[in-house]
Amino acid sequence: MKRKTVSLMLVMSMMAAMAAGCGSSSDTSSSSTSSSSTDSAASTETASADKTEASGEGQVYYLNFKPEQDEQWQDLAAAYTDETGVPVTVITAADGTYEQTLKSEMAKSEAPTLFQVNGPVGLANWKDYCYDLADSQVYKDISSDDFVLKDGDAVQGIAYVIETYGLIYNKGILADYCTMDNAVISSPEEINNFATLKAVADDIQARKDEINDQFGYELLGAFTSAGMDSSSDWRFKTHLANLPIYYEYQDKGIGETDAIEGTYLDNYRQVWDLYLTDSTCEPGLLSSKTGDEAASEFAMGEAVFYQNGTWAYSDITGNEVADEDLGMLPIYIGVEGEENQGLCTGSENYWCVNSKASEEDIQATLDFLAWCVESDIGRDTIANEMGFVTPFTTFDDDAYQANNPLVEAANEYIADGKTAVSWNFSSIPSETWKDNVGSALLQYAQGSQSDEEWDAVKSAFVDGWASEYAAAHAE
Repeated sequence: MKRKTVSLMLVMSMMAAMAAGCGSSSDTSSSSTSSSSTDSAASTETASADKTEASGEGQVYYLNFKPEQDEQWQDLAAAYTDETGVPVTVITAADGTYEQTLKSEMAKSEAPTLFQVNGPVGLANWKDYCYDLADSQVYKDISSDDFVLKDGDAVQGIAYVIETYGLIYNKGILADYCTMDNAVISSPEEINNFATLKAVADDIQARKDEINDQFGYELLGAFTSAGMDSSSDWRFKTHLANLPIYYEYQDKGIGETDAIEGTYLDNYRQVWDLYLTDSTCEPGLLSSKTGDEAASEFAMGEAVFYQNGTWAYSDITGNEVADEDLGMLPIYIGVEGEENQGLCTGSENYWCVNSKASEEDIQATLDFLAWCVESDIGRDTIANEMGFVTPFTTFDDDAYQANNPLVEAANEYIADGKTAVSWNFSSIPSETWKDNVGSALLQYAQGSQSDEEWDAVKSAFVDGWASEYAAAHAE
């Protein structure tokens, strides 16, 4: 099957999943300012020829969320300036600091003209700064309103990348393990539930020296380190936390709530326990372990499993693990029927244009966005260098489908009819909630992993949700 087809399947599957996970976006209140029509934005035909005419004398300042794509954004900005003469500045926030960086930058006289929010909750903090994109060219290029944040007819944010996360795994090591005497499984395809995942991970952890001796690997653990510094803790306080939120929402048929019950927190605990016990490091070291260290452990073949997403490909490729050895499993947590579960697919990357900027800078920013999603160099950079799957119709050509084996793995689950897990963490009431859950997870990890210590995680999860939601919605 062509990559064009399967990548389109990934986007189409998200129309339903995002409707469930982010369906409340149209209910978000807004005082965003609507300005004049953006008909002067470059047309697809013109932009595709890489000859964009900038309108006006404005400039662009993009505050980028993704450190892993900083170099590509810098190059793309320079290319646009070379072509049009319009200055484009890209500043990239450090891991885990975007919101505080955005607050700081917005207070300056030269504030970002282009920024991003992570969904309806993030948008609520910046609704007064969101220009209405309803008449913009970039909105005309979006494949579905499932990928935008709206207030009535006002378009406040547009998703620019659809991403997937799960358990990235090393196919080569796992295949070799399956040939060993008394291996728990005979094929990686047998891992389709938590019980099997745990049995395999436990066995690999116990036999890592035997595996190294027999096959010449340098395994340190079944899972990479579950680092809890700010560059890594989002993987667990947000992405892993999405699973118990998702299943509770599924039970109730909702997409948000003012009070989470924590129905699946015991499932959350058993996955976290697995990450702690079958790891490359002791739990007591997690407070200082970074995201880069986890990526390196996997890329160098020191671990079999690594919780992360399609965006991590750029950190892995070119090291010890070959592209053909990259696979991805769903994050199984021990829920009935999870054999039919797919990967976690969605977006928390929505472009917003600063309505407080000058008219010239707003128009310059709209022109830049149109060029990014319509020009040859923009599409090539976003799809082939950044490795993004996008929700724009302008990327339908095979030349602009991401060359990323992790994306291909995600497409395989969709082709097999598995149910994608929507990104419900966009409904988390605040960053404070995430930080408190992360702190409780770390205290549990560094303690004795007792029931009493887990009660603190439950309290941060359940009680913290109610209090943070109430604070966010107080009159």
